[in-house]
Amino acid sequence: MLTKRIIPCLDIKDGRTVKGINFENIRDAGDPVELGALYAQQGADELVFLDITATNEKRKTLSELVNRISHHINIPFTVGGGIGSVEDVQVLLQNGADKISVNTAAFKKPALVHDLAREFGSQCVVLAIDTKQEADGEWYVYLNGGRVKTDTRCLDWARQAVDLGAGEILLTSMNHDGTKQGFALDITGTLATELPVPVIASGGGGTMPHFVEVFNKGKADAALAASIFHFKEIAIPDLKTYLHQQGIVVRI
Repeated sequence: MLTKRIIPCLDIKDGRTVKGINFENIRDAGDPVELGALYAQQGADELVFLDITATNEKRKTLSELVNRISHHINIPFTVGGGIGSVEDVQVLLQNGADKISVNTAAFKKPALVHDLAREFGSQCVVLAIDTKQEADGEWYVYLNGGRVKTDTRCLDWARQAVDLGAGEILLTSMNHDGTKQGFALDITGTLATELPVPVIASGGGGTMPHFVEVFNKGKADAALAASIFHFKEIAIPDLKTYLHQQGIVVRI
């Protein structure tokens, strides 16, 4: 049975870790280097760094900050935000990233997924999808940090990206993001069942039972959270102990 992963996420704005609710009302959450080091020490399985304003500000990811964080952690490190070319990825890998996450640029130019997978291997390419359930019940893809709605269904885009070479899906429910009311079990479960690659669930983790739900009912391979870790509401060692007690296979 595969080990389930717990992944803290550093959303970065102006060099600081931030967190919002439903992609809005963003507030400061601390120094990313210090937080990254703490999470690695606490037993996080991976760390995700998302430069959340890089795409809208039409600039590259903060490679110098990525480099600083990488020197303080010893766990797999995924970096995203503003990535639009093979060259962008080379810079980040040289600065300590193990995997990269692409979102808006990949949607606008799907061939980017193929190019990155061919150059660096599928295991290096994480497709991030920001998705929102609309009144019709369908989950649609959103771009530019959740600011731009598309008419593409989440599952359709995920399937296409996996066919192009994406090795993992980072799925964020905008409806659940920052609410701490639980993960989006339905769309997570759909992608986890339909796709041949791991699915990371993101958005809504607020209690330890929420993580049990997303692993059991949501079929997720990993669960990503931010504010509950940043603001010390749940400690990673305590969460892993709880999951182990609930029969979830985790690395302790």
